[in-house]
Amino acid sequence: MNYRLYSQGLPALLLLTTAPFALADSTRARCDIYAAGSDHASASIPCTFSQYQGNVYIDRSDGVSYELVPTGDVAGNFVDQDGKAVYRQSGLGSDGLIFRMPDESVYVYWDASSLEQAAGDEDNPTAPYTTAEYDATTLLPCSLGDPSHNKSCPAGIRRGSPSSGSATIHVTAPDGSERVLEFADGGVTSPGGGELTWGKQGDEWYIGIENREFYVVPEAAVFGG
Repeated sequence: MNYRLYSQGLPALLLLTTAPFALADSTRARCDIYAAGSDHASASIPCTFSQYQGNVYIDRSDGVSYELVPTGDVAGNFVDQDGKAVYRQSGLGSDGLIFRMPDESVYVYWDASSLEQAAGDEDNPTAPYTTAEYDATTLLPCSLGDPSHNKSCPAGIRRGSPSSGSATIHVTAPDGSERVLEFADGGVTSPGGGELTWGKQGDEWYIGIENREFYVVPEAAVFGG
């Protein structure tokens, strides 16, 4: 039977030094998840990081866990619970650690305050957009990597005159970045957003950017109503 021993309150950076029979710290952190080969995070979620006698444990809030055991003579080389190679990197400096898995990379940040702030906005599902700054707010169907539109992205809308059919929509992309969509003259553009393709089906615009971000914008978001 395996036991995990935790000592609360130790500085997070002490996790990087180990000694025989040392107790582990259990630290709340933020985990940014990157698919292999991607430079955009697919998720940013709470997680718990701990270490005991060189073994590393990462427990994500979405139910995914990693148990990493050191291997070989090179520091930072591990195998996971399935026997697959994992490499630890220090590219985040004092802010955290990077773990390179076979199919994804996990960036562990010691500071999870950004997630706590987001949790405080649970009463506003379209945060950070509010009607104090925008004509309207909404949740747009969206997705990252394929046009499944299986996520909801918060958006703030500023409309032109009722007769112009124009609007500017600020939307938080699935990777957490902000995208600006400009609607005018019956078309769509995204300033500085890379190659954009779009088509219209019924009263909905289907928009793709760089063939990796995908959005559905109802006509009512542009014209109101």
